[in-house]
Amino acid sequence: MHNPLIKLLRSKIYTAIALLILLLSAGVIGFRILSQLSWIDALYMTVITITTVGFGEVQPLDESSKVFTVFLILTSVVIVGYAISVITEYILSRNNFEGLKQRKMQKKIDSLKNHIIICGYGRNGKQAAKKLLAYNKEFVIIERNKELAEKHQSEEVPFIIGNANEDETLLHAGIEHAVTLISALPNDADNLFVVLSSRQLNSKLNIISRASQEASYKKLKLAGADNVILPDKIGGDHMASLVVVPGLLEFIDNLSIVGKANVNIEEIAVEQLYNTSEVQTIRDLDLRNKTGCSIIGFKDEKGEYIINPEAELKLTSKSKIIVLGRPEQIQKLNSLYNL
Repeated sequence: MHNPLIKLLRSKIYTAIALLILLLSAGVIGFRILSQLSWIDALYMTVITITTVGFGEVQPLDESSKVFTVFLILTSVVIVGYAISVITEYILSRNNFEGLKQRKMQKKIDSLKNHIIICGYGRNGKQAAKKLLAYNKEFVIIERNKELAEKHQSEEVPFIIGNANEDETLLHAGIEHAVTLISALPNDADNLFVVLSSRQLNSKLNIISRASQEASYKKLKLAGADNVILPDKIGGDHMASLVVVPGLLEFIDNLSIVGKANVNIEEIAVEQLYNTSEVQTIRDLDLRNKTGCSIIGFKDEKGEYIINPEAELKLTSKSKIIVLGRPEQIQKLNSLYNL
């Protein structure tokens, strides 16, 4: 907790505990010395005196012991009362603070537009969040494990604690205004249910789902997922490729698509490069001479890809290009077109 009020109340609790220990110790030692009681009997007398339960005395008290008991009772009333008030105030303030924190987080989520929703904060969910943070993308994470969510929640990483299978939770995450949903739950059946619910709540949503079994691939696509990722298959293919084409994989592994200063690949909408009312070709754009970057891919408005497109290819509206370059060349491209 970083709330100053909570910190102050915690320090008061430590003070109250210290006073209670001091009171208990003084009572035990006092009864031990004044009434010549055993340590157990002295502890018993101290506890029943402080708590005022009204049990009988171990033995009749002399005048000095009675005077000591009176002062012990009066002192305990003050200290115990103080401890109870501090603990009660701490509990109420903590609950109020948690409620205020959740309302503040929900208000921030409600204000998001065209954001991304990540369902599940396991290994795949964490990697997705890490990459989105590197690209300064706004996103919300849905996680049912409260301890995990509270541990990682911050201003940059907003969490909604709940079940992603429930429509209410998806609505709290702002699915109606989201642009993409990543379902990274460990169970394929849960991912299938999330995809079905998400597609019903937002027909225009771009849905990416994780799958553990290849048999789930078609089901998730039929349910409405735009892309289905099989992490185990990708990992196996990658390891086999290290045997078949090790040099190529080493080159690809050295390409960076995360961060600001070391990016090698960018995907750019054609509209960001020029006014598409008059269609230009790759040759007309002349990115190679202007920035040093090479166009290695083209994606048309239908989502079809062309690898290593020709120089005469027309860059039509709603299409995208994929450029490759050294970090300084990518930075020059970004600065030249204010990307």
